[in-house]
Amino acid sequence: MSIYISNSVGDTEKLAKIIADKLQGGEVIALYGGMGMGKTAFVRALCAALEFSGEVSSPTFAIVHEYTGGRLNVYHFDMYRVESWDDLYSTSFFDYMDMGGVTVTEWSENIEGALPDECIKISFSLGENQDQRIIDVFGVDIQ
Repeated sequence: MSIYISNSVGDTEKLAKIIADKLQGGEVIALYGGMGMGKTAFVRALCAALEFSGEVSSPTFAIVHEYTGGRLNVYHFDMYRVESWDDLYSTSFFDYMDMGGVTVTEWSENIEGALPDECIKISFSLGENQDQRIIDVFGVDIQ
C-alpha cells in the first residue's frame, strides 16, 4: 500500500497520470470514498492521461460510461445504486471486465465481493482540511 497526499485537484490529477502510465489493459480499478472526495476528478484525469479527449462525467444515472478512442478504452461504472448480485449482473460489469480495457468503479464498497483479487484499490478520504485528500493505493506501485 502507498499513501498519497493530495492538496488539490491538480495533485489528484498527477496521481491519475502516474497510474495511467502503468496500465496495459485488462485492469480493474476500484474507487472508494464518499461523495465529493475526488473519485470522478480522478477518472477524468485518468482518461486524459490515456489520451481520451471527450467529456468525462459521473455515470450516476447511466451506471456505465464508455470512453473509447484513447490508448486504452475506459469503462467507468457508478455502483452507488447496485444493491444485489442481480443489479450487478444487469450492468454487464463482468462482460466489460473481459473487454481488454480499463474498468473503473466508483462506490466499489457496494460490490466488494465481485471485485477480482488483483484489482487496483484506491481509497479517498478527507485530510486535514476541505481541499486535502488522503489517497490509499493498493495493487500498483506509484513511486
